[in-house]
Amino acid sequence: MTTNQPVILSNRYQLLEPIGQGGMAQVYRARDLMLERTVAIKTLRSTFSSDRAFQERFRQEAKAAANLSHPNIVTVHDFGFDQGMLFIVMEHVPGTNLKTMIENLGKFSVEDAIPLLVQAAAGIGYAHRAGLVHCDVKPHNMLVTPDRRLKVADFGIARAIASIRPEEQSEVIWGSPLYFSPEQAAGQAPSPASDVYSLGIVMYELLTGRPPFVAKTAEKMAELHREAAPQPPSQLNPAITPELEQIILKVLSKEPSARYRTADQLGRVLMTFGAAKKSPAVALTPQPPIGDSQPVAPTAKPAQPVRPVVRPASPGARTVATPAPAPAAEESLDVDWLSVFLGLVAFLLVGGLIPFWMYIITTWTSQLP
Repeated sequence: MTTNQPVILSNRYQLLEPIGQGGMAQVYRARDLMLERTVAIKTLRSTFSSDRAFQERFRQEAKAAANLSHPNIVTVHDFGFDQGMLFIVMEHVPGTNLKTMIENLGKFSVEDAIPLLVQAAAGIGYAHRAGLVHCDVKPHNMLVTPDRRLKVADFGIARAIASIRPEEQSEVIWGSPLYFSPEQAAGQAPSPASDVYSLGIVMYELLTGRPPFVAKTAEKMAELHREAAPQPPSQLNPAITPELEQIILKVLSKEPSARYRTADQLGRVLMTFGAAKKSPAVALTPQPPIGDSQPVAPTAKPAQPVRPVVRPASPGARTVATPAPAPAAEESLDVDWLSVFLGLVAFLLVGGLIPFWMYIITTWTSQLP
């Protein structure tokens, strides 16, 4: 869109500058003249905007997306059709998308990746509960702010579950070839499990620096999604533990029923994994050498001690078993001896009172006539 005159859509939204583009749309930083705030506007290309059937479907999906309100979803403010363009108005999120971060930074550490993935799963899971499937989950649609808040975008172009029949087959493959699920590759209607698979591709790429499948054509890519097994991610990133690798490979199962059914389930699993990884009771990563370890204040004694299974992440790593604190054992021993002592005192007292009361009774009865 090249013009010297400012472009204003619906007499309200002034387009300022392009900030991104894709195969279907272009994104602009814009100004809401009525509310005097910065927004992002995605305008669909004319080939889509001029299709009446697509216009109606777009309106239905934009309405559904506008009802989503979640901290990990880009909010949809408005949508419309003006100057031959379908457009959708969204909140402006400062920062960059996750794809650009991967390209610039390479693979992420497990500690940095898990919080981002949990946020993505939370936003997508919320949409699943609202009856929406994203259909195009990819790192390009995940915006990350400077303080590492992640927001999922483009629900406005996703298909609503309510408008899809389960048995529907489509010649159009929804989603991007690098990230779509095997069932989407086969032209079948996507489900929440399809979004979970795509989120698994993002997880794999985030932790290894590359997607599990790469091909020169969309047809070959579809074949890989349907038939090929991904390379174990731990071979590309040794920091990936067996537990985390099991989660990733489950998400990338070819059959939807073998995956986590919704993004909420995946998010809970990742949260549990992240919490366990930080817990001193479960050693998922090698402990530091003894000379580098710092003293740790004693914590409350668990009701049932658990002996964790320690799996070092590398052959040369060392683990340190933490014995039971000696003071606690001594304290327990003192309590036992005190109980024994108190029991003896009670026994002696009771035993001494019996002869005394027998003497009183005998004396009293002997005085009776």
